[in-house]
Amino acid sequence: MAKLQRELDAVRSIELDNAFYVEDGTWLESLTVASNGTFDPETAIERISGASLFYSSEIPTASDDLQLRRLTILANESYPFILSLVLRQEVIPNRIVLQNGVFEVVVTARDWDQFRAMADEVQETLGEFELLSVNKDEEPGEPLDSGRLTEVLVSKLTDDQLAVLETAYDSGYFDIPREASATDLADELDVAQSTVSERLRTAERTLLELIYGPRE
Repeated sequence: MAKLQRELDAVRSIELDNAFYVEDGTWLESLTVASNGTFDPETAIERISGASLFYSSEIPTASDDLQLRRLTILANESYPFILSLVLRQEVIPNRIVLQNGVFEVVVTARDWDQFRAMADEVQETLGEFELLSVNKDEEPGEPLDSGRLTEVLVSKLTDDQLAVLETAYDSGYFDIPREASATDLADELDVAQSTVSERLRTAERTLLELIYGPRE
């Protein structure tokens, strides 16, 4: 993942959606790559020693400035591989994302001792570990499945809804405090403010329906 990030100048993030260990340090990996510009995955993978591209598909977005691609690759991961460090302690990896040279990892552990053992190994092996938050949850969640979620979400939203969500997110509309107003979004999209509000509400309702199901 880190080598691929170095090969892509405009990459936003690389998410490890799934991985299967083959043998001798080789993994079959599914990645979602978000980039600020177009890129040729085959050329990028060819420049990485020990990696080969099996399959690539583009996930549609409404923005010309954002490209999402799902890659399936065969890669020889030299030790330490972040996923192997997590799995070694029998912790469930829920999300692994590489962004700005930093891995953000979401995991589910049985108890604090199991989590502490994993954290200690990551700290000892990689030399750095920062705990951002801890939540107690009875539902561990699915391991490394958010890439599939991305495909489902973008397929359920219209181009206009995707455009307003992407613009709102990139502009800081959802930040606390907000860095952009609905008026700013309307100016950016060249539509009326009422149109922005309507598209945001319908997009948010669609997302909630995916989580909770349609209202009776």
